Amino acid sequence: MVMDSVSTAPDDRRRCQVLGVPVDACRDVCAAALGLHARGGGRIVTLNAEMTMSARADAALGQAIGTADLVIPDGAGVVWALGRQQIRVVKTAGIELAWTLLEYAAAHQWRVALVGASPEVMATLRAELPQRIRGLNLALAVDGYQAPEAWPGVEAQLRALKPDLVLVALGVPRQETWSERVAAGQPGLWMGVGGSFDVWAGTKKRAPGWMCRMQLEWLYRLIQEPSRWRRMLSLPAFALKVIRLG
Repeated sequence: MVMDSVSTAPDDRRRCQVLGVPVDACRDVCAAALGLHARGGGRIVTLNAEMTMSARADAALGQAIGTADLVIPDGAGVVWALGRQQIRVVKTAGIELAWTLLEYAAAHQWRVALVGASPEVMATLRAELPQRIRGLNLALAVDGYQAPEAWPGVEAQLRALKPDLVLVALGVPRQETWSERVAAGQPGLWMGVGGSFDVWAGTKKRAPGWMCRMQLEWLYRLIQEPSRWRRMLSLPAFALKVIRLG
């Protein structure tokens, strides 16, 4: 199957697999997300090679991905692996999709909730995001450093507010497994966004455009955070596994 054109059809997607982990081939990821919201909501997962390998080893993460309503290819490795199956998709950066959804939310009076990151980052976003995205209705903004006894209250707030969009920055796998549990039976879009809040708050930087175009974001992150080198070992392991399995 070749998916190389752009469509706005919300259901124009096909669930595929990379190393047994599900991922959706979409002509238009944003349209698919908005279509999901129109149908009552659901969970969005952004899949890259590192997460794919983690999901193979972590049953809870694998289940959270498998039960997600939309799994987008957020990584050159996943796009490459799909290409080996003759499935042509475009890499969709989760941070870019999340920002597009925020802009859409502001334009359509959606209620938005942010959960995760540090107290300092969340304070910055609480103050600056409504200025950067006019009309944004930030109904809830809670950092990820809550005491264990505080989380049930946060979850109760989310269930009562029923936001149209919930962005969760608790890191993989927690953001996926937490969202799977809390979003059950709830409306709206729930999406794990990793380090996006840090980038939006200015505490971290994305790779320069030329590195993104050359699929070298992983290298930029490694330079910024050398402690990630052990995690990066999953990338060659992913490539070898894809090649061996054909």
